[in-house]
Amino acid sequence: MFFTLRAQLPPPAMFEQVFKNVDDILWKEAGCQSELDYVEQTSWILFLKYLDDLEKDRQVKAELTGKPYEFIIAKPYRWETWAAPKTKDGKSDHHKALTGDDLTQFVDNKIFPYLKKFKADAESANTLEYKVGEIFSELKNKIQSGYNLREIINLIDQLRFRTHAEKHEMSHLYEDKIKNMGNAGRNGGEY
Repeated sequence: MFFTLRAQLPPPAMFEQVFKNVDDILWKEAGCQSELDYVEQTSWILFLKYLDDLEKDRQVKAELTGKPYEFIIAKPYRWETWAAPKTKDGKSDHHKALTGDDLTQFVDNKIFPYLKKFKADAESANTLEYKVGEIFSELKNKIQSGYNLREIINLIDQLRFRTHAEKHEMSHLYEDKIKNMGNAGRNGGEY
């Protein structure tokens, strides 16, 4: 069984290639002017994918102990619903996936306002809900093209953040990216 699970892990170079491809798309994006914008915009998308994987892991753990799991994110706002809907056989459902203006309007007018409310609705500042709300109250989607956003989502959807090795690889690349911004003379190293 170990070998079966190991074979499903993305190779480390996959994370690096996805980051590079996302940067290439953001370079073409009118709403993103600098490396700092690239990191910020990549971050909120990565965070939502990570949060989706985290919730799936929590659901599995709850089911294994015979307990129900209540998702933090309501169904219409989950990654699997708006960002990366799948068919029953697990392939991307291009008929349900938003793109173009539909995607940017959904993100700007539905996702961001929904997630911002978490801060006010949270029981305390020590909850995941509060932290989600705090993050999204400070952010704005700067990706103006829904087609560019769709490409980025499709790339990030390939990544998994369900094992320690996957999380470590992503955080290592992310830290290098931020360090390189600081080394380039920008104050992005403080981001």
